[in-house]
Amino acid sequence: MTLNQLRYFQAVARLQNFRAAAEELYISQPSLSRSIDSLEDELGVVLFERAGRGIALTGSGRLFLEYANRILEECDIAVYKMKEISTSGGRIDIGYVFPLANYYIPHKVRSFLDIPGNEHVTFGFTQNRTSSIIREIKNGKLDVGFCAYSENEEELEFVPIIKQEMVIITSNEHPLASEDKLSINELGRYPVIGYDRVSALGGYTKRLYRNLGIKPDILCECSDENSIQALVREQFGIALVAKVDILNDKYLKIHSVSDADLTHYVNIVWQKNHYLMPATKRFIDFMISGSELDQASLKVII
Repeated sequence: MTLNQLRYFQAVARLQNFRAAAEELYISQPSLSRSIDSLEDELGVVLFERAGRGIALTGSGRLFLEYANRILEECDIAVYKMKEISTSGGRIDIGYVFPLANYYIPHKVRSFLDIPGNEHVTFGFTQNRTSSIIREIKNGKLDVGFCAYSENEEELEFVPIIKQEMVIITSNEHPLASEDKLSINELGRYPVIGYDRVSALGGYTKRLYRNLGIKPDILCECSDENSIQALVREQFGIALVAKVDILNDKYLKIHSVSDADLTHYVNIVWQKNHYLMPATKRFIDFMISGSELDQASLKVII
């Protein structure tokens, strides 16, 4: 059975006349008749019966027409979608870490869609931790990710696009609140609210403490800055966090680190040597070109 046979059958069923159907399809009537005969032989049923000077669908023919219409409609939709993907449209599934959810990702995606030619692109949004985002990029569930760098992922391309300053946060009532800048060593003198150790920033801060010889009293660990700042605000401890836009300095004091230049980078990530739809490639190029980082001077940064 071929799609041509289904289209021939559909035309004959609609016009109820072989000659009229052959003219519409630009084929000879004998060729059309042979095609329908072959289709009936393959299906093992009679699709048409004579009705006066014309023909009519049999009961089997009416049932088969329902399926034929459905199949051809789905094929037409598939062709349309592929043409859309090959030009301006398509769907991009992206994953991103929590701090980017409040402003960065919504703003960037809206700006991309506002560019003429991108208005037919659709997006799927997933918020998760770095390890989960990387796993879903590798298994094809996500096209693009925004997360920390991960070692030993040779099949993935990481490009830094966001530089985040690491800062110390305290409550407004904390003894250190009057200081604009704090030594990194203060983290060894007060209880600390830390990042979840399985998160990218949890690993980053753990390595940092080890390298600097600091042994903080980790009161508890949280998965994101929102949870950390809530505990700091209630004076459970202080914290070293990435300076992200969800930090609310109305309830916190945000301190620069005076004796260490600490930065964390967020990368845009995708599969190397993997076909990218035109819309996905445009989006990646848009995000990299819109970054304030000088890519020529950057290597892969953890």
